[in-house]
Amino acid sequence: MPEFLDYSVENEIAFLTVNNPPVNAMSPGVPEAIVEGVARAEADDAVRAIVLMGAGRTFIAGADIKEFGKITSGEKDRGGDLFPVINALEDSSKPTIAAIHGAALGGGLEIAQGCHYRIALASAQVGQPEVKLGIIPGAAGTQRLPRLAGVELAVRMCAMGDPVKAKVAHQAGILEQIAGGATPEDLRTSASVFAREVVERGGPHPKTRERNDKLGDEAANAPIFEAARATAAKKRRGFEAPLAAIEAVEAATKLPFDQGLKREQEIFLRCLYSDQSKAMIHAFFAEREVRKIPDVPKDTPQREIRKAAVVGAGTMGGGIAMNYANAGIPVLLKETTEEALERGLATIAKNYERSIARGRFTEEWVEQRLDLITPTLTYDGFEEADVVTEAVFEGMELKKQVFGELDAVAKPGAILASNTSTLSIDEIASATKRPQDVIGHHFFSPANVMRLLEIVRGADTADDVIATSMALAKRLRKVGVLAGNCFGFIGNRMFGPYRRESIFLAEEGAAVSRIDQVLYDFGMAMGPLAVGDLAGLDVGWRIRQEHPEHFPEGVRRPVSEDRLCEMGRYGQKTGSGWYAYDDKRRPSEDPEVQKVLAETAAEAGIEQRDIDDAEILDRCLYALVNEGAHLLGEGYALRAGDVDVVYLNGYGFPAYRGGPMWFADTVGLPRVLERVREFEASHGQAWKPAPLLVELAEAESSFAAWDRGRAQKAGA
Repeated sequence: MPEFLDYSVENEIAFLTVNNPPVNAMSPGVPEAIVEGVARAEADDAVRAIVLMGAGRTFIAGADIKEFGKITSGEKDRGGDLFPVINALEDSSKPTIAAIHGAALGGGLEIAQGCHYRIALASAQVGQPEVKLGIIPGAAGTQRLPRLAGVELAVRMCAMGDPVKAKVAHQAGILEQIAGGATPEDLRTSASVFAREVVERGGPHPKTRERNDKLGDEAANAPIFEAARATAAKKRRGFEAPLAAIEAVEAATKLPFDQGLKREQEIFLRCLYSDQSKAMIHAFFAEREVRKIPDVPKDTPQREIRKAAVVGAGTMGGGIAMNYANAGIPVLLKETTEEALERGLATIAKNYERSIARGRFTEEWVEQRLDLITPTLTYDGFEEADVVTEAVFEGMELKKQVFGELDAVAKPGAILASNTSTLSIDEIASATKRPQDVIGHHFFSPANVMRLLEIVRGADTADDVIATSMALAKRLRKVGVLAGNCFGFIGNRMFGPYRRESIFLAEEGAAVSRIDQVLYDFGMAMGPLAVGDLAGLDVGWRIRQEHPEHFPEGVRRPVSEDRLCEMGRYGQKTGSGWYAYDDKRRPSEDPEVQKVLAETAAEAGIEQRDIDDAEILDRCLYALVNEGAHLLGEGYALRAGDVDVVYLNGYGFPAYRGGPMWFADTVGLPRVLERVREFEASHGQAWKPAPLLVELAEAESSFAAWDRGRAQKAGA
């Protein structure tokens, strides 16, 4: 038997166990091994049933995603590698049973649907998550799933991409049985019993492709598809794949299986070759690549994290404490007054209540999490913490004071992390006698929800502190991205020029709501001026006051936003900012803002004009890209993919565009550079092209190629 598959026969049952760690992906050779295993069992008169399982921690997690890139690049043909496997299982003269633990996702579920029967542990999940890569199921998933689960659940699973638990799958008909026990060994035992029962019952054994009883009729299905399209438009705004998946499932209800399968293939290939799919596959691999840090070896020892502490119980501190509790790590939460502490705990309780109401957590689970959070007004107990996160007001003197206090109370070897969003980790570390233990852990608001964690290394930060922080991010279910210690790190350093241009565009005559709408239509979660109102305009105002070095003589300053702050217009929290807000925080244009913009423009000698959507988009996005190129060239970000991951997970950049640097590649760097130089000529030195952008554009290269070149050098 070839590699990738363990074959054994017990009590007249052939067990085919896929063994392709870590997740049993359908890499080249695996499908062929399964087909050979089925043929061997078919030829053996002593075998009466066939059980397909996965070794290790899961069943079959899906296709090897690297193969998609090979197809679109022309390196290999479409091939249809899974069809021979599925057909061999479904056409077997002996009953075939998929025994599922862990997850059966994508191609894994499609293979399981090719079996005559399916059985799973109660802890297992099944799903068709292909839309999260900008594609649809490509091996009859959209055709077989509605035949098992019914149209409504199938269209939801295929269009939204979220897995369902074994219990739901069993109730829907995807699974024939929930196995007893909780381990793969228990599953094997249950599968053996189930297989013998099937053999005793005799055939014929059901072929999923021949089952039509759950497909419904056009009249009954019409509202299901209408609702699915409305949901996709709302929850997956701008994404093409969810609508394509709905189209494919609808084909299953209207066409015979073979014709529906042909339609699925047409839609699958259309999606696979789309810009959206290429962008989302890039994002998938970029998120995995961020874990690799060239000068911190993979085998670097990590510090043990058993207990945590957080200083500051405000919005950020409370959210950070929730992260630790959610991961099962006991956490101390410190404030300076009883009132502030109670307010923080009340916010935490309210956040958990919302999660219970949405069905995300159970009341019992939340009670267990709350028991892990210990409020305190002193540093008592901090000497036991393995990691301490400071989350106080964004001011250097206060942060240095806190770190001086932590230096006195924290045990040797404890990681001292700052949640600063802009300030120097080295200066913060200077308040301690242990700069090697100090690092930035920049969480994003709301910290208990947002996936991004910027991990900021200081000049003296130890390798094991970096390695531990990266592992801790994963434990907290965050995407950890390493950043160098510059003002604003990766995300906020780039966000500054992005918002700067949106403010300048408003001063030059573009309507506030039009600026936001253009960026929203591009796919951003919110427009840049609306984001300022949400976060609080006073945050940027205070930073500009404290860091005048960023606006030397001759460099234009966002004066209009400063004036709004001087008027007490801080955004949503004060009821007015760039917009006026009603009691439900609904925005509306405000003539007072137009007056401020007109006065600011007149004083600066700016002639207000009509500005088209293309200029709004280019100035905001290329300011982002140009600053990202500066970061890469200066070494503060390791890879262009890291920058993309930051913006996809922390700043609402549309996933189907792959991130700002990938988006720039799709436009073409020569065109981006051309526009940057035009803006430099019109708007001055803030638009000076980044040397890396110039280098790559003149070579007609890309940020993605630059990443590949650096990876090859690192691996050499």
